[in-house]
Amino acid sequence: MNILAIDTSNYVLGVAVIKNHEVAGEWVTNVKKNHSVRLMPAIDQMMKETETSPEELDLIAVAQGPGSFTGVRIGMATAKSMAYALDIPVTGISSLEVLARQGTFFEGLICPFFDARRGRVYTGLYDGKMNVVMEEENIDMDTWLEKVEAMKQPILFISQDLALFRERIEAKMGDNAVFPTAAHQYARPSYLALAAMKTPASAMHTLSPNYLRLPEAEQKWLNRQEK
Repeated sequence: MNILAIDTSNYVLGVAVIKNHEVAGEWVTNVKKNHSVRLMPAIDQMMKETETSPEELDLIAVAQGPGSFTGVRIGMATAKSMAYALDIPVTGISSLEVLARQGTFFEGLICPFFDARRGRVYTGLYDGKMNVVMEEENIDMDTWLEKVEAMKQPILFISQDLALFRERIEAKMGDNAVFPTAAHQYARPSYLALAAMKTPASAMHTLSPNYLRLPEAEQKWLNRQEK
């Protein structure tokens, strides 16, 4: 199976190509730059370097959020447009699950998270087999730490935003807080592709972003309607 994987759900931009169930190429950048400008050139370069033509693709995998509202939309729109043009399936995978897969070999629970601003995070809790232990949600970090600390188990915290919350996590979790090296704090698109192999393809026209919360503009509009 040949898969193109796309992740623009956060400021990490990732593109990977899987050929015959092996990682043929992977490209990741951890810089805050415009995904809408860089994504298609990245895909084009990756396809060329792996000597893969669009017609050889069997599936497109995309990180469907949560994360940056704009970033999620860019990745989803690109993946769905390409899949439609090539008449191949597209599969959406949780951005948090993709990140959690960095901790697959950790003997404990895995907590991926992204900064959602104002002290809140997008997060969830998984075991090493990627079973959901606690459902993904948008939640105040202190409230979340209260919930996971009560489990009294070692937990691996993985995030591109780890520096923002590390002291708070250590203060609450103590020795049960485990942190990865810098190289394992970011989602990899190859994990996205491998997850898509085990996930049924999504319905093209109903596949939608998973924001875990309403965009601020929409929430303000709803608040005005309620008044």
